[in-house]
Amino acid sequence: MTDTVRPMPASNPVAVGNGFAFGSAGTPVLEVDNATKSYPGEPPVQALRGVNLSIDQGELVGIVGPSGSGKTSLLQLMGTLDRPTSGHVRITGLDVATMDDGDVAYLRATRIGFLFQQFFLSEHSTLLDNVADGLLYAGIPVAKRRQEALEALELVGLAQRQHARPTQLSGGQRQRVAIARALIGQPAIVLADEPTGNLDQATGKSILALIDQLHQAGSTIVVITHDRAIAERMPRRVEILDGSIVADTGPGVSAEQQACPVIQSLVPGLRPELSPGEHP
Repeated sequence: MTDTVRPMPASNPVAVGNGFAFGSAGTPVLEVDNATKSYPGEPPVQALRGVNLSIDQGELVGIVGPSGSGKTSLLQLMGTLDRPTSGHVRITGLDVATMDDGDVAYLRATRIGFLFQQFFLSEHSTLLDNVADGLLYAGIPVAKRRQEALEALELVGLAQRQHARPTQLSGGQRQRVAIARALIGQPAIVLADEPTGNLDQATGKSILALIDQLHQAGSTIVVITHDRAIAERMPRRVEILDGSIVADTGPGVSAEQQACPVIQSLVPGLRPELSPGEHP
């Protein structure tokens, strides 16, 4: 049996959206400015090569690329889990390069929500406590954390299971708990890394439908995936290959970059469909 995605209550404060501004009006939620990332070795491994990416409030973006394309390194930079070798990453206008580790940790805890395919839920804690832990490092009192956790669980249709433990849930329900934890505190942006990777096809579709609903309610969400079909669902698609962005359907990018066919020609399984009678 698959999970049913409940409609989001319009009065729920978590459902209002997570795109509130921290910088000046019109400041992108996320900016990656000419970022590179290299890892030591002989020769050094160049994971990212001059990446430029800007994401505005309320966008739903799919970043797609094959294994080894650099999408995981880009995710780590966007989530402030790592720093670029050169270039800049700004979250709500704040340049991570100018901040010490403590300030970066606070920025991450209050302005970025994370969603992973492995769920990362504590099996011995209730759903309410698992979600409330999303604000553990945000300096918010326990009572308020638990209240916001309950609101987030209501948003994903699991408030009635708040005292249950993850071991009592299906995979789809666990991922919905993880979504609630990512949304608690109304972060400026949610980064979802292969959010359907551990789910069957039907349950994965229900999670994608929930992500669509959250976006429609105002949340800013970036989905990182190797699955082109998932990326094609997104209003904006960014394709990465060999550490570079090779296509981007977003506003303000060149027509050449929007239509760039290089990824279809270089990556197996990402080629456009052929018409009947047409040969490669």
